[in-house]
Amino acid sequence: MANRQTAATRAKDSDRNDTCQILDSALADGQLSMEEHRTRVALATQSETLGDLQSLVSDLQTANAPVQLPDLKRRPKMPAGGTGGGWGIRLAIAGVLVLLGIGIGWGLYGNTTSPLSFTSDPGAKSDGIPGTVLTPPKQLQSLGGLNGLLEQMRQRFGDTMGYDMVIYPEYAVLYRPDPSDERRKLSYTYRGGFDDPSSSAKDEDDVLVDLGAFDVPAAVGILRGVAETVGLNPADVKKENTYLTIDPAKDPTAPGALTLRANVSSDFGSGSVTFAGDGTIKRIDDVT
Repeated sequence: MANRQTAATRAKDSDRNDTCQILDSALADGQLSMEEHRTRVALATQSETLGDLQSLVSDLQTANAPVQLPDLKRRPKMPAGGTGGGWGIRLAIAGVLVLLGIGIGWGLYGNTTSPLSFTSDPGAKSDGIPGTVLTPPKQLQSLGGLNGLLEQMRQRFGDTMGYDMVIYPEYAVLYRPDPSDERRKLSYTYRGGFDDPSSSAKDEDDVLVDLGAFDVPAAVGILRGVAETVGLNPADVKKENTYLTIDPAKDPTAPGALTLRANVSSDFGSGSVTFAGDGTIKRIDDVT
C-alpha cells in the first residue's frame, strides 16, 4: 500500500483478511488467548478503517506473521493490556447493543411511552388476565350460607349424602363413606372449599343419609334463637360457641330421617335444641 495511507483510510476486505491472519499467528504462538482471538477477529471483520485494523495488532509481535499491515503515518496504539478492538469501534458496538436491548425489552414488556422510561417494572404491563374473585359461602349459619354449603357439597361430591356433619359459623366438618374401603369413612373440612380428607374407622352407628334433606330456614331460625331458648344471654355467647349438628335419626320407623341439634355454650353454661328435619322440636336441654 502507498505511504500516503493513514489511520482514516478505508479498509478493504483484503486488509481485514490480512489482519485475521496476523491474529491467527498470534494465537498460534501464544500471544492471545482463545477468547481474545475470538473477540479481535470479530472486530476485524467489522472494521471500517486501516486505523481500526492496526489497533487490533499494534500490541502484538508480528515479525513472524505470514502478512504485514502497512505502516501508517499516524498509527494508533492499543491501550496496554487491551483485549478488544479500537475504542471507537467498541464504544459504537456497545452503544448499538445497549439501544437494541432497550428497544427489544420495551417492545416485549414496556408499558410506558418511551423505552428509556424506567418508571415501572416489566410486570406492571397489563396482560389482560382479570382477577379471579372467589365468593364461597363463609357465614354458614345464615340462610344463604347454609344453602351455599349444601350447594358446594353437590358440586364437589355430586350429592349431599353423608354420615353426619357439624356446621360452625365459618367452617364445617363432613363425614362421608370411603369409596375404597367400606370399613372406613372420610372426614372433610370446609373452609371456602372442601379440603383433602382424612380417613378413620367407621362406627357401627354410621348410617348413610341425605344430610341436605331438612328445612333450612327453620334450622337457621332455631340456631339464632337457641341461646335465649335455653336460658342464656345472647351477649354472653361467642359466635364460635354456637354450632349445628346433623345426624341420622335413630327412629326405626323413619329410615333416612334426620336429627338436627343447635348447640350453644358460654361461660355461664351450655344447652341445646334438638329438632327434626322439618323443624319439629324433639327436646330442649336448658342451661346446665
